[in-house]
Amino acid sequence: MRYGSIEAGGTKFVCAVGDDDFNIVDSVHIPTTTPEETLAKVVEYFKKFDHIDAFGIASFGPIDVRKDSDKYGWIIKTPKKGWSNVNFVGTMKREFGVPVYWTTDVNGSAYGEYIKRRQANNKIEAVSYITDGTGIGAGTVINDEFLGVRGTPEFGHIRVKRHRDDMDFDGICPYHGDCLERVASGPTFEARNNIKGQDTPPDDPVWNIIAYYVAQGVISLTVNFRPDQIVLGGGVCTPQFVEKVRDQFNLLFDNYLDVGPLDEYISRPVVPHNGSATFGDFVLAKKALDESKK
Repeated sequence: MRYGSIEAGGTKFVCAVGDDDFNIVDSVHIPTTTPEETLAKVVEYFKKFDHIDAFGIASFGPIDVRKDSDKYGWIIKTPKKGWSNVNFVGTMKREFGVPVYWTTDVNGSAYGEYIKRRQANNKIEAVSYITDGTGIGAGTVINDEFLGVRGTPEFGHIRVKRHRDDMDFDGICPYHGDCLERVASGPTFEARNNIKGQDTPPDDPVWNIIAYYVAQGVISLTVNFRPDQIVLGGGVCTPQFVEKVRDQFNLLFDNYLDVGPLDEYISRPVVPHNGSATFGDFVLAKKALDESKK
């Protein structure tokens, strides 16, 4: 079997082909430009291979995942300019005619981490994944099922309490005043200080402010869903930042619930080379293929 993975991000698409064991056979990064140009390059890439048996697609959103909807498989109303109302799954099915598993980019990462962690410890039943990069999102897998029925969670838009040293920051979300994405996503570094996150010194106080907000997100997942582990991924979540989030979680949560050792409960991805979504997509592609045969 040969599985296709598309991790569709706001900055780039990561496309990959995997084998029976979900190992990467080949991969490419495609810049996210217009839908027409980007999807044409995606199709061109996968057409190079003699066959693809199924796709796992993990896309930025919001997306429509309701299979009874006229817009199932579409990217719907999105802040990403030019990408609202794009029939992503329809394009791939028209070009390749194979089963497709369709979910969000962060769900793909969550599923990859869930499968990989269960391989190491089959007692793990629920994993949440928070990504903090260009935007913020979260996915949760409970007993092999994604959280969300009417749609996928829009975790980046939960409200958070402002840090006392951050009251004057306007934020970047065009929809909400005090949502997590508005005050803690990657672009907020530059919006605050005119310095990109990767160029912000590790001792800059802004790191503690953003960790304060992300820790509130971890608390929200903890009290609502009680996952076994929470994974922090995305460009903002360096090892040093994750440690700051643990510290803030400790202060804010005050041992209200026993979550076990913090370095296990709040951790970075175990799938190497930023490959959580790709690995997850391969497994989801197989799931779509298996379901198509029933």
